[in-house]
Amino acid sequence: MTTTETTELPAPAPDRATRGPGRAGPGLPASVPGIASGLVWGAGQLINRQAGKAAFFFAFFAALIGWEIATGNYYAGMQFTPRLNGGFFVRGLWGLSTLGTQPREMTLTGLTEGDNSIVLMANGLISLLTLALLAVVWIWSIRDAARYRADLNTGRRPETSRGYFSRLWEGAFAYIVLSPGLILIVFMSVLPVLFGILVAFTDYNRDNLPPKNLVHWVGFENFATIFAVPSWTATFTGILGWTLVWAVLATVTTYAAGLLLAVVLASRRVRFPRVWRSVFLLPWAVPAIVSALVFRSMFNGQFGPVSQWLVDMGITDERVYWFTDPSHPSLARAVALLVNLWLGFPFFMALVGGVLANIPDSYYEAARIDGAGPLQQFRHITVPIVQRTVAPLIVLSFVSNFNNFGVIYFLTEGGPDNVEYRFAGSTDLLVTWLFKLTLDNRLYNIGAVMSLVIFVIVGAISVVNLNRTKAIREL
Repeated sequence: MTTTETTELPAPAPDRATRGPGRAGPGLPASVPGIASGLVWGAGQLINRQAGKAAFFFAFFAALIGWEIATGNYYAGMQFTPRLNGGFFVRGLWGLSTLGTQPREMTLTGLTEGDNSIVLMANGLISLLTLALLAVVWIWSIRDAARYRADLNTGRRPETSRGYFSRLWEGAFAYIVLSPGLILIVFMSVLPVLFGILVAFTDYNRDNLPPKNLVHWVGFENFATIFAVPSWTATFTGILGWTLVWAVLATVTTYAAGLLLAVVLASRRVRFPRVWRSVFLLPWAVPAIVSALVFRSMFNGQFGPVSQWLVDMGITDERVYWFTDPSHPSLARAVALLVNLWLGFPFFMALVGGVLANIPDSYYEAARIDGAGPLQQFRHITVPIVQRTVAPLIVLSFVSNFNNFGVIYFLTEGGPDNVEYRFAGSTDLLVTWLFKLTLDNRLYNIGAVMSLVIFVIVGAISVVNLNRTKAIREL
């Protein structure tokens, strides 16, 4: 029996390339490059010996600091104050938090410049959103430096900056292409929304206009005014109730009329269906504002032909003042619904017509074989298929009618007057009331509160109804 003895040889020293470039001593914690990049963007990448990535992240840091210094007054040799010495970011954040400290005043030399609270608020939002976008790059720099060092500590092969950016371009190409659009959305959509939200928490109104006066933060005082002061509460609840009724009836009537006409035009008994479709699409082709103004002239109580025709036919003893009779506000509301029906049914007619063209004839043939009549076919085949397809658009139509500014404002201007309402008439919707509060009466803070209320109501209704539709759940 022969016994073979084996001697363990020492493991070979790891190759210098496998240890990764730039390892400052064995076992350097991954947090060290991360902290370095947190203090100076790109410093962690420089510790990791990735000069290309370090230059990339440091460029953003240098642009941030350079922009602040270039727009500030840091070399004035006086005591530093954010108002006088701060750059774009420092003065912007100061203005957003304080809304200014010095109003315009009359002195012996004329009016002082003072602070414009609204301009300070807008500049502060721009600086805040810009910092938020730059914070994404800052966090990216920190995580990249720490993660790369952790990979080196586990013995993984190092990656060059060029290889990293090549891999990033291939793997995140879609996000890189979408990023300019995202930046535009932030400054063109998110910024105005945030500005409107902030105005709701200030005393910005006709009695306190900058730059003569400073605007102040007042918290939830404006919300308390709407929901606690009886006159404002009565106006809000009354207009909200009519807005909901209007949105429901305007949507239901246009959808029902469009569905009915689409079904009739799809019948083989109708000759020249294309001609009929073209005729019924004309109300949709004419701008809604033009149609509203035409109907407004037709239903004019003093000079309109409709009132004159009713008198001539003996239907009424005197002219009917459709839009100005405060004792009969239902007349103006009925006319508004009628005009909206005229403007809205072509859309659903064209939409439903396209859906009907894609329903297989075999469905109806099978129903006829089973003895189903036209009404049963309409109820059990046409309606379910159409509703399944157009349900999301019905919800969007409801939202559009909820904020249907054009028909109400250009047709009735919110009239007739209602003595129980504040700055509103009997046909005003929330959106037209908001318009009157802001542009006509310059109650910007109350208008901002109303815009928030409209957003919450419309958003909640839209989310609930869209989530209940099968077309959305199957996406």
